[in-house]
Amino acid sequence: MRIGLRGRILLFFIAIAVGSMVALALGLWFGYHRQGNPEMFNAFMHGAVAAGFGILAIVTWIWFLFDTYVARPIGNVASAMRAHAHAHIDEEMETADARYLGDLAAAASAAAATLAHTRNSLAQSVARETARLSSDKSKLEQLLADVPPAVLLCTGRHHLVFYNGVAQRFLAGAQRPVCLDRNLFDYLSDGAIRDAHHRLMEADAPDAVVEFICMSPCGSRRLAGRMRLIGDNGGDSGAYVMTLRDVTSEVAAYARRDVLLSDVFERFRPVVATLRQFLGEPDKSKARDTLFAVEREVAALDASLGDIEQRFEACRSDGWPMAPADARELAHQLQRELADEGINLAVNVDPVAARCNAFDIVSLFAYLARLVADRNGVKAFRLAIREERDAATLALSWTGSSVSGGELKEWLAMPVLEGGPAADAILAAHATQITQLRTETESGFGATLKPIERLQPISTDLSRTVVYDFDLLSRVQYEKIAEAQLDDLTYVVFDTETTGLLPEQGDEIVQIAAVRIVNGKRVKGEMFEALVNPGRAIPASASAVHGVTDSMVANAPGVREVVERFHKFAEGAVLVAHNAPFDMEFLYRRERELGIRFVNPVLDTVLLSTVVFGQSETHTLDALARRLAIPLTEAERHTAMGDAVATAEAFIKLKAMLMGRGLQRFGEVLTEIRRRRRLVADLNEKVGGI
Repeated sequence: MRIGLRGRILLFFIAIAVGSMVALALGLWFGYHRQGNPEMFNAFMHGAVAAGFGILAIVTWIWFLFDTYVARPIGNVASAMRAHAHAHIDEEMETADARYLGDLAAAASAAAATLAHTRNSLAQSVARETARLSSDKSKLEQLLADVPPAVLLCTGRHHLVFYNGVAQRFLAGAQRPVCLDRNLFDYLSDGAIRDAHHRLMEADAPDAVVEFICMSPCGSRRLAGRMRLIGDNGGDSGAYVMTLRDVTSEVAAYARRDVLLSDVFERFRPVVATLRQFLGEPDKSKARDTLFAVEREVAALDASLGDIEQRFEACRSDGWPMAPADARELAHQLQRELADEGINLAVNVDPVAARCNAFDIVSLFAYLARLVADRNGVKAFRLAIREERDAATLALSWTGSSVSGGELKEWLAMPVLEGGPAADAILAAHATQITQLRTETESGFGATLKPIERLQPISTDLSRTVVYDFDLLSRVQYEKIAEAQLDDLTYVVFDTETTGLLPEQGDEIVQIAAVRIVNGKRVKGEMFEALVNPGRAIPASASAVHGVTDSMVANAPGVREVVERFHKFAEGAVLVAHNAPFDMEFLYRRERELGIRFVNPVLDTVLLSTVVFGQSETHTLDALARRLAIPLTEAERHTAMGDAVATAEAFIKLKAMLMGRGLQRFGEVLTEIRRRRRLVADLNEKVGGI
């Protein structure tokens, strides 16, 4: 076991004290025996005791001064230099407590300043040289974020390395958010994908592409995929790129058409055969019966035609280019189109999206508004789009006389744009029709569009940029986590806010937040944050600290649901927290009732800080953030996400400093931590095979 500087200095002074006492004892023994007078023994003993205590007092006092003004400042200077070297801290080094070290403190401060200046100069040079590449990279990321297909890059073990915004929307669920280095089959059924990958691996064509159809685990989505192995892949010969397209509605449309055509043949063939048989009947005496039978079959045929016509109208829009259109955007486009002709349009719109061809719908209503304006001289219209049950109703109204039914029929038979489809064709494609609206003072046209969906605020969890880490393709896999390099592990850094400090007495979580660190970097788009209904009142003293009140959690999910979701988010990662035993206790106590286990290894940034800075320093999150130059505003402090982000940034810098001290592997860090506190060993005993 390696002894630190202060420990070695203490041993040095102990040796001085012991040596002095031995020298004193030998001197007194020699003097007593030279004197040879037994009566002097008590005098010699009294002198020995007094001298001994004096020597011990002087040595202890000198050691205390040396430890306070030399050893401890040297340790602080060493920690500060290591922080500046490995944690990229550019602030000036604090040397106030090193005033008795002569020129050492000034030299260390100058070295740190020179290092910061050199590093900043190098960073500026690199930034200038890579500005164009960064701009191109950003443009490519934005392009890939919203391309229509979902794009994913996976390792040969089917772990995610890259995904774009569309893929995130396809795969993300309330229970399991999409994260780098997670298994693809957490989000998709594996059969078709494994089969396509196996075919590519066995094919002798490096550029071969395999197409397949796969399902989401719940079976609600059917996805058409294309897969190809990638070339330069960091040594992973099974890595592949895959695109996915949602074909659920297309498959349903094809199925409806197949059923429709099958019904046409099944219903009409027997009727036609029966009619042919009756019409070929030579016996004239049965003519009356034949006529009745023919009438009956014709009536049945007419009813079948009516039913099939309705179903055909429902299928008609399947081949028409349509997509969900925001009603507010429809109204805005119609406003702009009519404004060019001096027509004013006032809008009143619900936040709803209707599946339609937005261009055709806008063109149709603009066409009708122009005709009414020319006919009645109207220059002001009103558009209302309302959500009514499963449809969106559009009402275009004006003050003045209405349009006759015959005139409206003529208008609808005409193309809305030169060379374009007729108004009737657009209405038929959308399975709707124009109705006339009349009140005492107003007239108007109405139509319905469906299906619809209620617009929700876009989640901040669904990033519009791509998320990737190509280093995952070449990351080494370890049989035991203790053998893993620190940067080869995935971490989930989390924080909880609670009703109090005593979970064993019923205190509960009211908020939890977490971020992920992959390959030594925080993944900005992968976060977990949730308010929690604790099932009890939140004390005012607790709300004063974290700001979470009873009203904020009234409609929030319960503790069990959130803990289960967090367990899935943290699956396969090392858990990191500041004062981890406190936060972990709130999770461990829910394991039995949920039937889950938090078997994740655990790291505590409090103990990591003691390894790096020594036990004599303050290790609160505020002190750690200040020491490592991590910005932590008062508004962010004591919020779950603010503390989780600050802890993550502190952990990244502490990890770099640990690696700078030669602690490269997870097992080495655990060994060093366990020397300082047994509690962390207890937390990690839950994990077998570390």
